Amino acid sequence: MPQWIEIALRTLLAAVVLFVITKILGKRQITQLSYFEYITGITVGGIAAIMSLDLRITWYYGPVALIVWATVALGLEYISLKSKVARNIINGQGVVLIKEGKVLEDNLRKVRFTSDDLLEELRGKNAFSFSDVEFAVLEADGKLNVLLNKATQPLTSKNLGIKVAPEQEPQTVIMDGKILDEPLATIGLNRHWLDTELKKIGVSIENVFIGQVDSYGQLTVDLFDDQIKVPKPQSKAKLLATLKKCEADIEMFALGSKDKKAKEMYQQCSKELQEVIASVKPILSR
Repeated sequence: MPQWIEIALRTLLAAVVLFVITKILGKRQITQLSYFEYITGITVGGIAAIMSLDLRITWYYGPVALIVWATVALGLEYISLKSKVARNIINGQGVVLIKEGKVLEDNLRKVRFTSDDLLEELRGKNAFSFSDVEFAVLEADGKLNVLLNKATQPLTSKNLGIKVAPEQEPQTVIMDGKILDEPLATIGLNRHWLDTELKKIGVSIENVFIGQVDSYGQLTVDLFDDQIKVPKPQSKAKLLATLKKCEADIEMFALGSKDKKAKEMYQQCSKELQEVIASVKPILSR
């Protein structure tokens, strides 16, 4: 057999074995690999390369070596799942580098971090002063996680005591000028509804690059021509304004009524409508 054919067959075999082993071991991001998993990846790649090109080695030695490495990796993974002690030995542990704004120099030396390394990692987390950090830990995979103190954390609706509506994944219903029927059906809509919404904003389907419908049934589109401005959906804002106007009108009726019972009725209705507006405002204000 010519050598180039043998190399091609060995390479094909190596690719198949690597694919199977990768599927068995599962997939992780490079930054999530433990030390042993990182070493396993390098070694398995080296074995596959030798298996493909070194014709002096019997062809089945390569798959045997790959299977042994995969078996060892699976065994260590199983042991780490069952034992916390083994998991700490195999995968390592996180090391606290900053606590309550104080840098722990002894721990820095343990992980061989310099002050420059630490400050660089902090800047990557938008923490430009170590005194702003409440807690920083170097995880076993080498990633630095940072918790800023309360004074420097970004404001959220929870901090402000504001209730907001839950956000769901928008459905892409138009792509490259083509209607996608499956996402439309997922949210209970159809092409007739989509045509109606496009007519409201004066856009034809052929001019739409991407069109998405949010969880509240509002259509947002991006056109091929970036010079054309498309009005943003206003249905929720109009509904909120209508509710507020109704509440104001009822309040005016209450103030203008001379009948005591009618005045009490209007005031009660106004109060109930205010409660309704308060409950739907987080949704209609988005």
